[in-house]
Amino acid sequence: MKTINLTVNGKTVSASVEPRTHLADFLRDTLNLTGTHLGCEHGVCGACTLIIDGMQARSCITLAVACDGASITTIEGLDEDSIMRALREAFSREHGLQCGYCTPGMLASARDTVMRMPDASEHDIRVAMSGNLCRCTGYVGIVRAIQSVIAERKAMGLSSPVSPRIALGPVGSGHAKPTAASGAAVAQPAAGATKQTELAGALQRTTAGRSTTAPVMGKPQTTLHQSFSVDHRRDEVWDFFGRLGEVTTCLPGTSLLDTPTDDHVETRIRIKVGPIIAEFEGMADVVRDPSSYSGMIHGSARDIRSSSTTRGEIRYVLVEENGGSATRVNIEVGFTLTGPLAQFSRSSIVQDIAKRMTGAFAQNLQTRLNQGDSGARAGRTAHAAVSEFNAGSLMFSVLWDRIKAFFRSLLGR
Repeated sequence: MKTINLTVNGKTVSASVEPRTHLADFLRDTLNLTGTHLGCEHGVCGACTLIIDGMQARSCITLAVACDGASITTIEGLDEDSIMRALREAFSREHGLQCGYCTPGMLASARDTVMRMPDASEHDIRVAMSGNLCRCTGYVGIVRAIQSVIAERKAMGLSSPVSPRIALGPVGSGHAKPTAASGAAVAQPAAGATKQTELAGALQRTTAGRSTTAPVMGKPQTTLHQSFSVDHRRDEVWDFFGRLGEVTTCLPGTSLLDTPTDDHVETRIRIKVGPIIAEFEGMADVVRDPSSYSGMIHGSARDIRSSSTTRGEIRYVLVEENGGSATRVNIEVGFTLTGPLAQFSRSSIVQDIAKRMTGAFAQNLQTRLNQGDSGARAGRTAHAAVSEFNAGSLMFSVLWDRIKAFFRSLLGR
């Protein structure tokens, strides 16, 4: 058992809990706050959503011990909250609830949407609320209710947005205090983790105040790790990665929408998957650290043919190989895809397609580096549309490779 101290709905609470107890069970069973509902218990349905340190969070996948020192607000603690009062009235007026099981979590997420997005469109609201599932209403009444509250607050001059959280780590984790045995030194974070934190902070400082900046991303839906080598020295590769327009157009199917700067680029990427053609237009911001030959690219894009959107982060590190004559590029890609095209991000086949797409990027990169100045001139004039990235053909290649692998294993070869 572990003793934790929390502030729950404005009241100080101290209790002993088992380390495995999640926050929802602690609130319901120990504090009798049964307004927090449990649905899937996998963090998917959103019924258990509440507020931790001012941010919405899933209480079914949050350990109670991880919130030691945090401030928790459940649906019971929002009785006198002005936004919640307006939302309750709007949900009733617009028929935004039926059985009511999802409603506590739905209201918590709706309140967060109203606070953060004073100019939200219907599409914005649907995306923001997509993590809360309802089996009854069809969502129309819910969306209308949120729209009406946003409109009312704007008419009253109460529509100032809340600044997004930029701290790293899960909600509620900012209260941990380092401990060590008597005479022992407190463990320091690994150098790589420190460098990633510095890069994230640098990205925030670099993009602050620029209206065209892509929004900062939360936890990605999918994370991929890729690596490839090029036969050029690390300094040469590093210099090329600094020419943002050129390195961007090495990605198959990608073209530039405007002249890039040193840390910002606007692009279009055209992807074909069988009969489906997606054309994403978006932007990316870049921060680089020459001392560690590492960088971070943060971007977002929207498909002009559908309501699908994507946000992602790419972290890369350049490592010397073969005594410095070659360079290995290690890449970590995290992305979240929403909308009709999200189905293509949920299959393990994406891993195989990503490998082939990375291979095409590596080949284009090697070619540009070999071309030298002529490649640079070609990259600077690459504003015209380029050929689409045909993921359909790659998918066939992936399936064929898997079929061959199956028969090799079947025949014991």
